[in-house]
Amino acid sequence: MGYNSDEIRGVLIQVGEERLLLPNATVAEVLARVAIEPVEGTPEWLAGQIVWHGWNVPLVAFSRLAGLGQEPAMRNNRVIVLKGLGKDETLPYFALLTASFPQLVSVPRDSLLADASEEDLPRGIQMRVLLGEQSALLPDLEGVERMIGEALAATA
Repeated sequence: MGYNSDEIRGVLIQVGEERLLLPNATVAEVLARVAIEPVEGTPEWLAGQIVWHGWNVPLVAFSRLAGLGQEPAMRNNRVIVLKGLGKDETLPYFALLTASFPQLVSVPRDSLLADASEEDLPRGIQMRVLLGEQSALLPDLEGVERMIGEALAATA
């Protein structure tokens, strides 16, 4: 199957009451039933860390970070490991908690429209987009990485 450059490939995940649209290229792996180690002294939205391929990867409860509701029971949740976009070599990966299995989507570039109906977007969100008749949130991944770095630095 060939890649169409007129399409944007993404991954939709459920966080709280909303769906996030992640760039497919940032997703390193999707995990289920992962042991979560708490990290003392961090904000509530930093659910802890997981060990993944030898890395201690911070786990973000994005719905808490952005104020989008709470995640359901932990045993059915998935963890999405993302490649870091920032220049912090100590944080090459971070992970997001999601309530459902991610959905791979291909969105035609001309049908991805910014939804300007909201003036105040939740924390950690770059914009709301319309995917046909459904909406999704585009996270500010670099901003989230900065918040993780600041939260972890405050515990040191």
